Amino acid sequence: MVTEKIGEGLVRIGAMTEEQRNEVIEKQNAGDERMFGEVAIELEFINDEIIMEYINSRFT
Repeated sequence: MVTEKIGEGLVRIGAMTEEQRNEVIEKQNAGDERMFGEVAIELEFINDEIIMEYINSRFT
């Protein structure tokens, strides 16, 4: 089973652009140890509601 990373999933559903995903990953690679969603929310690319919708869609 292939597991989709949250950034890939958010791009797939249109909640984020690839550029936004890459910006979050760059921040993490530069030493930001927070989870992907936390960084994306801080950058105002997404919000808590979008994260919950994505997670719920993965398990229904």
